[in-house]
Amino acid sequence: MPIETTASVVAEVSDDPELLAVPYTSDLTPAHAVELHLPVPDLLAHYEAKGEAGEVVEVPVARGGGVGRVLLYGVGDGSPRALRRAGAALTRRAKGKDTLTVVTPGGDVAAFAEAALLAAYSYKIGKVGKPAVRTLAFAGADEAQVRRAQVVAHAVALARDLANTPSSVKDPAWLAERAGESGLPVKVWDEERLQAEGFGGILAVGRGSASPPRLIQLSYTPDQPTDRHVVLVGKGITFDSGGLSLKPTDNMKTQKTDMAGGAVVIAVLGALARLGVPVRVTGLVAAAENMPSGTAQRPSDVIKHYGGRTVEVLNTDAEGRLVLADALAYADAVLDPDAVVDVATLTGAITVALGRNVGAVYSTDDALAKQLVDAGQTADDRLWRMPLIEDYAPALKSPIADLSNVESGSKFGAGSITAALFLREFAGQRPWAHLDIAGVGRSTVDEGTLSKGATGFGVRVLLEWLTRT
Repeated sequence: MPIETTASVVAEVSDDPELLAVPYTSDLTPAHAVELHLPVPDLLAHYEAKGEAGEVVEVPVARGGGVGRVLLYGVGDGSPRALRRAGAALTRRAKGKDTLTVVTPGGDVAAFAEAALLAAYSYKIGKVGKPAVRTLAFAGADEAQVRRAQVVAHAVALARDLANTPSSVKDPAWLAERAGESGLPVKVWDEERLQAEGFGGILAVGRGSASPPRLIQLSYTPDQPTDRHVVLVGKGITFDSGGLSLKPTDNMKTQKTDMAGGAVVIAVLGALARLGVPVRVTGLVAAAENMPSGTAQRPSDVIKHYGGRTVEVLNTDAEGRLVLADALAYADAVLDPDAVVDVATLTGAITVALGRNVGAVYSTDDALAKQLVDAGQTADDRLWRMPLIEDYAPALKSPIADLSNVESGSKFGAGSITAALFLREFAGQRPWAHLDIAGVGRSTVDEGTLSKGATGFGVRVLLEWLTRT
C-alpha cells in the first residue's frame, strides 16, 4: 500500500487554489502576497503568532461567493529541522482536502517536502477516517529537491507498510515476494537450501513455526558503479512470540513490526536507482517467524551458524541476533563488501538508554560511525554512537559452545551492548556498524512526521549515507 499523497511542482500559485499555504517569518512577514480582510501582520499579531516552526494560522477568505481558507505557517529559524516541523504541521492541518498548494519557504525544500509527505501517511484496514491531502503542489520549488523528497518519502512509506502488515498476512515467504517487487535481482533461500548451505541460526529460529524461514538477497548495481560495495543486513522476524521463552502478552502486541529492519533494507534497495546512488549495494534480509511449538528450539540447545561457529541458546527470545549472525557471516565470507551495516529492532535495553527519538549505532570503524551519525543528523533519523565495551565480552562465554546468545546471570547487564558484541563476532574484520532501532522503529503517537505503528526509521539515514558515499 504505497503512500497516497503525491508531490508536484507548479511555477506559480493559481488564481483559485483549493487550499493555499503561505509561510511567514518571526517578524510576521508573509513570503507571498495574499489578499485577506485584514493586514497580515496585524492578523498574525491578533492570533499571537510568533513565527515558530509548526505554527499554523487558519484564515477565512472570500472565494467565488463562498468562504475558503488560507493557511499561514511559521518556519522558525528556517533550519532543516524547523522546516520539517513546518511541513508536517501543514499536512496534518490540511486533512480532508484533495489538494494543498504550498508557497515554499527558503532553505531546504527537500526536507520540508519530505516531512509534509511523511505526515500524510496512514495505515488502515477497513473503514478509513478523514483522508490525508492527496496532492501537495509546491509553488516555485526546486523540482530536483521535491523529486528527491518524493522518492525518500515513498521508501519510508514502503518500510512502514511492510512492518505494519499483520502477521496473519506477513510471513517469511510473503516478505520474499514483496522484495521481488522491487525490480531488482532477488535471490531467495528456502528452508531446504538454508539447510543444505548451513544457515543454522535462521533455521533454528524458524523451527517452531508452520511458516518456514527465508534468506532474501537483493542486488543493486548502478550503471556506472564505483569500486565500493556495501552490504545492508536487516532483521526480518515477521512475528516474535519469544518462542519457548515466551513474551508477556502486552509485549507481543507490537511484534508484527519486529521485521522493521528487514523492511528498511527492502525499501532502501528499491530507492537507490531513483536517487542515482553510485555505490553497489547488496541487501540481505534474514526472515523467520519465532513461535513456540513442539518443534521449536529450546533454551540450552546448541546451533551451528553459517561458517561453523556454535552458539548455546540460553533465551529463545534473543532470536534476532541468531538470524543476523548467519547473514553477517555469509556477507563476510561470500560477498566481500567494503562495509557492512545491519539494522534491527534488537533490544528493549536500547529504549531504556536512548528513548524513542534517537537510534543507536555501534561500530568497529570510527570513520563509518561518524558517517552514519552525520547522515542521520542531516536526514533526521538521528543516531547516537554507543560503545563496544570489551570488558563485557565475557558475558557471551559458554561452557559448551563458542558463544552463548545472552549473558548467563546478571554480572554485566548492558543488554544492547552485549547484543552488539555478539553480532561483531560474525561480521569479520571489515568495517561494520549495527543500528539498534528497537526504540525508534515504532511510534505510539500520531505526531509530526510519525504515525502510530512502524516509523520506517533507518531508511532516511541509509539513503543519505549511500548518496554521500
